[in-house]
Amino acid sequence: MSRKIGLRIDVDTYRGTRHGVPVLCELFAKHNITGTFYFSVGPDNMGRHLWRLLKPAFLWKMLRTNAASLYGPEIILMGTFWPGPGIGKNHAGIIRDADAAGHEMGLHTWDHHQWQSKIDKMTSEQLYTSLKKGVDMLGEILGRAPVSSAVPGWKCNDLVLDNKAKFSFKYNSDCRGDSMFMPMINGKLLSQPQIPVTMPTYDEVLGRNGITNVNYNDYMLSLLKPDQLNVLTIHAEAEGNVCRDMFDEYVRKAKDMGYEFVKLCDLLPQDFATLPQGRIVNKEFPGREGWISCIEVQQ
Repeated sequence: MSRKIGLRIDVDTYRGTRHGVPVLCELFAKHNITGTFYFSVGPDNMGRHLWRLLKPAFLWKMLRTNAASLYGPEIILMGTFWPGPGIGKNHAGIIRDADAAGHEMGLHTWDHHQWQSKIDKMTSEQLYTSLKKGVDMLGEILGRAPVSSAVPGWKCNDLVLDNKAKFSFKYNSDCRGDSMFMPMINGKLLSQPQIPVTMPTYDEVLGRNGITNVNYNDYMLSLLKPDQLNVLTIHAEAEGNVCRDMFDEYVRKAKDMGYEFVKLCDLLPQDFATLPQGRIVNKEFPGREGWISCIEVQQ
């Protein structure tokens, strides 16, 4: 791996696409780096997560990250009192601009809120339909199919992987862990490798264990491991907004340490057969409410 940081950019919302993506593209151009964007392209119904405030873990997360300031009322209320606007339909030009700038284009989801809140109950047919709507929309915008995908909130299961195998994704990034692997489901080896995210996100660590905006970058830099897999997820809604200057400093410091920011596809080996086999399991994760998907590598 040498000193590489796989840069993954999740774009969850209408506002994140409209404001955050252009800001990040400008910052990336400034530092001459590229990354992998994962776009949500269907309706923005993220405001419907408000009911989760009744859950103590989610309420605490919203309070410690000062979510109202971080995301703004436009995101927090989106899709609550009116139907959520279509992200891809209204911001196709912004997505094409990111593509033209040399970044890798991937699918995050069709409806971010629906995926996060209903993944446990979605049937195989519903999962396929959701994936197909996202693939078709992003393909229409780009003029070609997306090369990879990444589920919202790291919420994945074997049924999701089985349906993703029906599409032409070269690889996926659906879980957390410390090594790339070839996923197994029900004893069957799939052909799409997984590139897990190895480092925590801003909203997972801020306000926990003494981490503040002042020492956040130093903490994140301390997690980098030379000659091992390093994959960082940032969000257009955070690092493309109020956290922009902080992320700008992070990039500069990481480059000063000799690290190179790359697209996730640049981390893949030429021969997938060299990757270990593993499976996805659901676990509790520090800083997150509910379960997320993590790797369990077969020994």
